[in-house]
Amino acid sequence: MIHIYGIKNCNTMKKAFVWLDENNVTYTFHDYKKEGADEAVLKEAFTAHGWETVINRRGMTWRNLDDAIKENMDETSALAQATKNPSLIKRPLITNKKAKDIILGFDESVFKERLAA
Repeated sequence: MIHIYGIKNCNTMKKAFVWLDENNVTYTFHDYKKEGADEAVLKEAFTAHGWETVINRRGMTWRNLDDAIKENMDETSALAQATKNPSLIKRPLITNKKAKDIILGFDESVFKERLAA
């Protein structure tokens, strides 16, 4: 069972949707803007990849954070900030419960290897 988490209008998400649809991968979509972040999934992603990788430190949301928050961020505060503002989370975040796998970002070669039927 594939779940894709992100923001519908994000360009990277659009690429992921196109790839999934063209490769007949069945998935459900969790829209952060409508449903918020899923704390349990974030914790799993932190465990799999580290909070430093899950948090998108290249985007405007990160840049707009107070410097004190950025300088003192750790796993606990990263979880709190990402839950409060899901735009901080790298997109897409894909869980594959059957394979017990979490993929971050769009990389066609990774998708082919880990999601293709």
